[in-house]
Amino acid sequence: MTATAPTGSPDRAAIVDAVATALVPAASRVTRLLLRRTPQSVSRSEAGVLGALSRGPRRITELADVEGHAQPTMTLLVKRLEQRGWVARDRDPADGRVVLVSLTTAGTAALEDVRAAYRRVLRDHLVALPDEQLAALQIATEALESLLDALPQGDSE
Repeated sequence: MTATAPTGSPDRAAIVDAVATALVPAASRVTRLLLRRTPQSVSRSEAGVLGALSRGPRRITELADVEGHAQPTMTLLVKRLEQRGWVARDRDPADGRVVLVSLTTAGTAALEDVRAAYRRVLRDHLVALPDEQLAALQIATEALESLLDALPQGDSE
């Protein structure tokens, strides 16, 4: 879809609806395809938690909210990551009753390994695209970043 329409026009409303309908399924398919083509010892859920923690320590309830898991599921996921040495649990210095989960050095390395593997797979396919499509993806990526900045990211943000 390369058309742009003036704000408030019926065409713009149709474009907004089309993007709202197609964006999440397309992004999910890209993520699933990358996971299948990238040899990893990190699951999609684990990578999501590591990514969330790369922005700073969080409570398990916040992680569950941000990643879309039930709190008991997140507790088990954090326990598994802790056993692998990728996260640590510590008391919040401001409130000793609160436990915060944070990324360890090994967790940061595991996350970077996942991201590097994604980049390798993507680069292999991006280089084959025509310049016009590559430029369109660059613009779309910038627009996605703007959309992410505008969306609520959870209770702590």
